[in-house]
Amino acid sequence: MESEVRSYCRGWPTVFDRAVGSRMYDEDGHEYLDFFAGAGSLNYGHNNPVLKRALIDYLERDGVAHGLDMSTTAKRTFLEAFQNLLLRPRDLPYKVMFPGPTGTNAVEAALKLARKVKGRESIVSFTNAFHGMSLGSLAVTGNAFKRAGAGIPLVHGTPMPFDNYFDGTVEDFLWFERLLEDQGSGLNKPAAVIVETVQGEGGINVARPEWLRALSELCERQDMLLIVDDIQMGCGRTGAFFSFEEAGITPDIVTVSKSISGYGLPMSLCLFKPELDIWEPGEHNGTFRGNNPAFVTATAALETYWADGSAMEKQTRKRGEQVEQAMISITEENLADVKEYRGRGLVWGLEFHDKARAGKVAKRAFELGLLIETSGPESEVVKLLPALTITPEELDEGLTTLARAVRETA
Repeated sequence: MESEVRSYCRGWPTVFDRAVGSRMYDEDGHEYLDFFAGAGSLNYGHNNPVLKRALIDYLERDGVAHGLDMSTTAKRTFLEAFQNLLLRPRDLPYKVMFPGPTGTNAVEAALKLARKVKGRESIVSFTNAFHGMSLGSLAVTGNAFKRAGAGIPLVHGTPMPFDNYFDGTVEDFLWFERLLEDQGSGLNKPAAVIVETVQGEGGINVARPEWLRALSELCERQDMLLIVDDIQMGCGRTGAFFSFEEAGITPDIVTVSKSISGYGLPMSLCLFKPELDIWEPGEHNGTFRGNNPAFVTATAALETYWADGSAMEKQTRKRGEQVEQAMISITEENLADVKEYRGRGLVWGLEFHDKARAGKVAKRAFELGLLIETSGPESEVVKLLPALTITPEELDEGLTTLARAVRETA
């Protein structure tokens, strides 16, 4: 009965039945170590017991489940936690908008707001970017296969080279700024620039902090808003809660989704500086923007993992060092095959000279009980995205399995 559009189940041909922490189990009892984490939606693992308890307690007392944008105790509690545990300690001034349940809803809201504020249509994005599958988000996405699915021209988006696109041979933003300043370039003045600090779907391409700072300065000089898409790389994935913290920048608009609910429940945020809040009531809305059970688990996640400052960040960086050491070993063992490894925190990619190799490695890993996906424009990168709560022992187990999968597909 299910459409041909399904994808993940093709790479993992089994029927999953239950999941706990970093483990998933199929209906036949086979166990799989999860280095996928719901495409980054499960930073705290499957059925995290603290979050599950908060959710069950809320449901058992008949807490409001569906509330659109009505005021509820669950929303108020989340907003207070978000303000006190995340925004104030980082001196971030943002207003919070609940645009709809998924990441692409947050991106659409960000693009719409930027155009409304600046009175311009054009948005600049970057090569190999991914921002979602709805039409506005697709217009600022680089992947040709995904763009082709739109069925209509994708307009008002202009791509520019991401960090290191020319392997360091071209000065950062030379082309971009020249186009902006040349009255004959044909580039319409952009309302905003949208960027990922680490391109997840694009192949784990990591932007340098100095590149991000230069981009922020360029946007300020040229009267463009800076939008950081933190949907997959936020919520602690790269170490700090927001992935742009390391660069020391304050974007005008930030999109957050995936692991913001903590439990895998649909939820997204569009954050923006107060002076940009020029929305009219109801000008952007959605039936499921008030997912109160997600507010409950999100609050529990913030209070459990982010109330004590930097402990979670330090743990993620330490786990990331563990992954990097394994990447070095795999590369040294397969020098002729591995093109490059790269990553930050607990998001890593392993790229092969043979573009088909990544898919073979992922397939063999599944057979060995490890769930990993591929990324990049030609699925040429093995992508590691384990839960932030994974134990060092589980991480080592998965990395050992990955090394075996690489070895056995040579």
